[in-house]
Amino acid sequence: MRPLAQSETFMTVAAPLAVGVLAVALWEIACRSFNVPVFLFPKPSDIAATLASDWPTLLAALGMTLRIALQAFFAAIVIGTLIAFLFVQSRAIEMSFFPYAVLLQVTPIVAIAPLIIILVKNTQVALTVCATVVALFPIISNTTLGLRSVDPGLVNLFRMSRAGRMQTLWRLRIPSALPYFFGGLRISSGLALIGAVVAEFVAGTGGRSAGLAYEILQSGFQLDIPRMFAALFLITLAGVGLFTVMVGLSKLALGAWHESEVGADA
Repeated sequence: MRPLAQSETFMTVAAPLAVGVLAVALWEIACRSFNVPVFLFPKPSDIAATLASDWPTLLAALGMTLRIALQAFFAAIVIGTLIAFLFVQSRAIEMSFFPYAVLLQVTPIVAIAPLIIILVKNTQVALTVCATVVALFPIISNTTLGLRSVDPGLVNLFRMSRAGRMQTLWRLRIPSALPYFFGGLRISSGLALIGAVVAEFVAGTGGRSAGLAYEILQSGFQLDIPRMFAALFLITLAGVGLFTVMVGLSKLALGAWHESEVGADA
């Protein structure tokens, strides 16, 4: 089974990579064949040249956007996990407050970001709050679902053993909730990045605090489309990187004992 697992792992990496290389090659060929103007739709080679020439500025902007996204992501983990622990203690609390979590999730961040930016004087803090709002709900919903998705027989066994509420939470509910929790992290990490970019668009911050969204706005105003695509590429790369890190953490935490990861490696 081990060679089969290695072959599947290789295909997981090789197949998407081959499709991506083919798509980029077709993109380059089509733009050259039809003489598409660079200010309408740049070739991959134009984007690569822009990345090489403007790398210091784009890297600094990427660092600022990632900083906001990671701060929001960690805030969402802490706040969302605490809220989920509170929900699981009482059905009445969950029924009273969960609809407001849903309301927060379905409200477009573009609509409330200007209000947050006005109320919070520090721009970086305001951007982090906006991104946290976007990234919060998957942590709350997935962790709450995981904490409640416990085998009733095991719950009865813990009660028969006179285990306390904290013992049941620590030894039964939390291990059962970990796959759901890491599933929430995969979603939330990407949403934190999206929230950071959207908040930057709304704020329109420049100077030292300029992120990739500001670079995209400036590139659009200047019709520097290759630079715009380069910034978009870095955002996409950052999102893929965050998702990959979350998958790796999930395998590290669950790979030795949970069937969701053990079965994948078998």
